[in-house]
Amino acid sequence: MQKLRIRYAKRGRLRFTSHRDFARAFERAVRRAGIPIAFSSGFTPHPKISYANASPTGAASEAEYLEIGMTRACDADEVRGLLDSALPPGLDIVDVVVAKPGALADRLQGSAWQIALPGVAVDHARSAVDGFLAADEVLIERMMKRGLRTLDCRAAVLRLVARSDDASAGPCAILDVVVRHDTPSIRPDDVLAGLRSSGGLELEQTPIATRLAQGPLDTDEGTVGDPLAFDRDAP
Repeated sequence: MQKLRIRYAKRGRLRFTSHRDFARAFERAVRRAGIPIAFSSGFTPHPKISYANASPTGAASEAEYLEIGMTRACDADEVRGLLDSALPPGLDIVDVVVAKPGALADRLQGSAWQIALPGVAVDHARSAVDGFLAADEVLIERMMKRGLRTLDCRAAVLRLVARSDDASAGPCAILDVVVRHDTPSIRPDDVLAGLRSSGGLELEQTPIATRLAQGPLDTDEGTVGDPLAFDRDAP
């Protein structure tokens, strides 16, 4: 059995697709594309699809990952084209590689996010960022399945920079954020909550978060690498 690792994107209005909705759409795409996917054994067989660290509903992403098991070896580029054609525009297959030994989840150590703040002046955003970074800890509350939980969102943030969006007609600050994948993972809305509590950030409109990358984390540089690089380079 062959295992393929797939990078896909959620773009435009399809960022509002939930993980469950995407899973259903992907299974239908597999059937339409005629991909020879393997199934689990047992009374109710399921297609062998493994999802890794999906982004929150409402966030766009250029770097979502999953794995599929195949009943026979297939050309990765051909599978990419078939699946991409079978999915709606906005749910796009970016890359497919043949998996090499090693768990994909172990390589997804951090994420790089871009958060657009329409209506927020860059000076205000930078002041909030300075307050956030100066704090030893920034506690926020998040409703979890087992109730309200307090999290330190400062500890997970390795890089946080505010800059202006030169392409915007009005004021719009951009936050470039790199976060470590902890348990539970810190999401863009957690960082924004921390910026409000520690730096006084005031939001004028709904922020738009986009995950640009997730993969191996360079803690010294505050950068995120490509988790599929090893699969391409390994013999």
